[in-house]
Amino acid sequence: MSIKSDNRHLYLQVIDRLKQDMEDGVYKEKEKLPSEFDLAKQLGVSRATLREALRILEEENVIVRRHGVGTFVNAKPLFTSGIEQLNSVTDMIKQAGMKPGTIFLSSSTLSPTEEDIRRFSCSTSEDIVVMERVRTANGEPVVYCVDKVPERILPETFSHGEESIFSILDEESNRRITYAVAQIEPIGYHEKISPILECDPETALLVLKQMHFDEMDEPVLFSVNYFKADKFSFHVLRKRP
Repeated sequence: MSIKSDNRHLYLQVIDRLKQDMEDGVYKEKEKLPSEFDLAKQLGVSRATLREALRILEEENVIVRRHGVGTFVNAKPLFTSGIEQLNSVTDMIKQAGMKPGTIFLSSSTLSPTEEDIRRFSCSTSEDIVVMERVRTANGEPVVYCVDKVPERILPETFSHGEESIFSILDEESNRRITYAVAQIEPIGYHEKISPILECDPETALLVLKQMHFDEMDEPVLFSVNYFKADKFSFHVLRKRP
C-alpha cells in the first residue's frame, strides 16, 4: 500500500493515493480514516508529509477533521452546478434525479429597508414581500432560502405553496429572470439555520446571495440561499481574455 515514488512532491502523491482509495471504496463516505501514525506507516511517508496532504484535502472539502475524534471522509456533493449557470434550486434538485419539496416557514410584507430601496430602486412606500423556506430533496432539508420580491411584481394569485419563484415570476408575472449578480461565501455553523438543515456541527454552509434581473434589466428578486456544503458544490468556467 505504500506510495510508489515519482517526480512530484511526495504530499501530492499521497493526495492522489488517498483520493483513489476513496474512489475505490477503500475508505467510504463518512468513514473514519486510520490514525496519522498508522496511515503514514501504511503509505510509507513521514507524518509531516501526511499532515500536509491532509491539510490540502481538508481545504478541498474531501475530508473533515473533528478535534479529539479523528479524520473522516466527507460525503460527495449530491448537487453540482456551474456558478455561471442560472439554475433555480428546484432545477438543481431535479437534475440530480431527486424530488424537490418545500417547507414553508414564514412570509411577511414589510416596508423596504435602505438596502431594499437601493437594490430594487423602489420608493419608501413600496412594500417588500419576504419569504423564508426550506428546500428539500427526497424529503431531506438541503437549502434554507430567504427571498425578497417587491409586492407589486407578484401576481394577485400568488401562493406560498409554489416551489419555484422563478416559475411564478415567469409564468404569472411575465417577468422572466435572465441574469443575476451573485456573491458566494462559506460560513461555519449557524445557530439558527444549521439545526434547521440538520447539519452536523462541523458541516459548513455555502451562502449564495443573488440579485436577479429580468429582460428589461429591472431588479425583481433578491435571494439569500444557505446550501449544505456537504451536499452542494459550485464551479465556474474561466476563460482567458
